[in-house]
Amino acid sequence: MQNERPRLTPAIADVRRAVRVSIAEGEVVLVALSGGPDSLALAAATAFEAPRAGARAGAIIIDHGLQPGSVDAAANARDHATALGLAPVVAKTVTVGVDGGPEAAARTARYRALAEAARELGATAVLLGHTLDDQAETVLLGLARGSGAASLQGMAAETGIYRRPLLGIRRSQTVQFCKDSGLTPWLDPQNDDPAFSRVRVRKVVLPTLEAELGPGISEALARTAEQLREDTEALDHFAEEIAEDLAEHSEAGISLPVRALAANPAALRQRLIRLAVESEFHVSLSRSQTLEVARLVTDWHGQGPIDLPGVKVERHAGLLLFSTNE
Repeated sequence: MQNERPRLTPAIADVRRAVRVSIAEGEVVLVALSGGPDSLALAAATAFEAPRAGARAGAIIIDHGLQPGSVDAAANARDHATALGLAPVVAKTVTVGVDGGPEAAARTARYRALAEAARELGATAVLLGHTLDDQAETVLLGLARGSGAASLQGMAAETGIYRRPLLGIRRSQTVQFCKDSGLTPWLDPQNDDPAFSRVRVRKVVLPTLEAELGPGISEALARTAEQLREDTEALDHFAEEIAEDLAEHSEAGISLPVRALAANPAALRQRLIRLAVESEFHVSLSRSQTLEVARLVTDWHGQGPIDLPGVKVERHAGLLLFSTNE
């Protein structure tokens, strides 16, 4: 049934339209295909749209080897990709570590394999099947963890070689796409395992919010992510421009004038501090560390140097001096 042309239903039209604008002429793109409804709908839509855009489309299938039947699931996904006309179709088995917990470790291994496949095949982009629902879950998890704007802005539509064409598409639409197209997706049992925090958000938290506060919660969270991303990009841009004017480099490290830091709003001041440390020492400061440094500007009582991992910060002669902490 996969070789028959499905009638154009609303779900098929919406997914194809989302994919169409993410592919350019002359590109080689790879669909990251797990075989689930989201990635399978993405693969089918890409197989349809890529030739019409003058692009080539293949698929990359990652077997994490974390559960029984993963080999069969990968083989099934490969069969789907081949039947859809995607080429080349590559399958990789990865070794998942333990750092950061099972979800984070699997994600790290997956992205490493995706990047490797893109290099090997000369792909300009890897298309990921994250939907609006995934975005809402990401924002809600970031909010619960107090992770700040970086997490609340969710996933970007494009990051490096990775593109997420379906961030405006609901999961129900990808499920309907597969049904309308005669495609049978693989249903990952881990997507129903309450041991995973994302599953609890999906199955319990979001439905509860919808029931208590009314429909549209997922869309509202996705809108919030988009707005925060726009604000964050603007503030980061301003911080980079200001840093070019303020930062002074020396053999010891880098310095920023205290008076100029104090004159900027907190959001920019803290970005300037983080930017100075990251650009000069390749160290990412946490919020608490950044605020500790900022107190040398806003709450100065003659306190001595602050020792952070790899970096020493001190105030001297109207400057914040950042140097290697050895």
